[in-house]
Amino acid sequence: MKHISILIPKGQTSLVNIEGSHQIFSMINNFLHDMGKPPIFKVHLVGLARETRQASGLFTINPDTLLKEVTKTDLIIIPAIYGDPQQVISDNEEFIPWIIQQYKAGAEVASLCIGAYFLAATGLIDGKQCATHWQHAENFRRMFPQVELVDDKIMTETDGIYTSGGAYSYLNLLLHLIEKFAGRELAVLTSKAFMIDINKTSQSPFIIFQGQKTHEDETVKKAQEYIEDNFQDRITVDQLSGMFAMSRRSFERRFKKATCNTITEYIQRVKVEAAKKSFETSRKNINEVMYDVGYSDTKAFRTVFKRITGLSPIEYRNRYNKEAAVAAAI
Repeated sequence: MKHISILIPKGQTSLVNIEGSHQIFSMINNFLHDMGKPPIFKVHLVGLARETRQASGLFTINPDTLLKEVTKTDLIIIPAIYGDPQQVISDNEEFIPWIIQQYKAGAEVASLCIGAYFLAATGLIDGKQCATHWQHAENFRRMFPQVELVDDKIMTETDGIYTSGGAYSYLNLLLHLIEKFAGRELAVLTSKAFMIDINKTSQSPFIIFQGQKTHEDETVKKAQEYIEDNFQDRITVDQLSGMFAMSRRSFERRFKKATCNTITEYIQRVKVEAAKKSFETSRKNINEVMYDVGYSDTKAFRTVFKRITGLSPIEYRNRYNKEAAVAAAI
């Protein structure tokens, strides 16, 4: 039987992550019982105290096991923990050596959404891929530059460590873990019972690109503002580097360091974000939107749009434009 430890940290934690994980893993045992088979998961809520009051004051969680009582586990679930990441790490530092010890002893570890901050604090994902909520991507990269953040993915898996993207994408990671530990049949059954899209792999369609401007490089900020104010035009790297009297190589290196994007990537993301907004709110067709954001090559526009959002322009419009969605349903 696989022992699952769902952590109950101090502070303000995602009750949805905790209850959802507990319910879904427990449901697998119920499914197996109905099939005349023995249970395969033993699920525990593991905390630092018998009573963990949420910072909001609205809820209290009563872990059924204390951390010091768990000498061996097979899977550790780190839920999303809200608040200042540094404070969260400090308040829950007792978990860190235990997680490291359990991992070295063979346990696997999964972080849900912004639980990735706490996972990163263990050092276990240094040099490895990691997913988290796309809204936290920039701050996460600043805090943990040694981690390879992939903000377009719903989940990652490396050396027995799993991470999930934003919010309810944790359900897709749970399905992945169920398929791995209990088989495809039970994963499909779970997806149907809880109505979870089992084939979803990307959070790209949900990302709202807001530009990375929390850095201190004023020259790069001016370049970003120029791109955002003139995205309808054809903007080149040489043009921008000339505007700011810098060599192309130096400017590209400086821009990437400040924004975590190359200049070309930034231009593309600004154009695609403008196209997304147009698809969501206007009645314009694909070509009209394409020309509005400065593209003249349909294939190039489609390729860039799909790479960034995970959907083709027409798929995106049909999904997020209210009128298009209604028309498609009729």
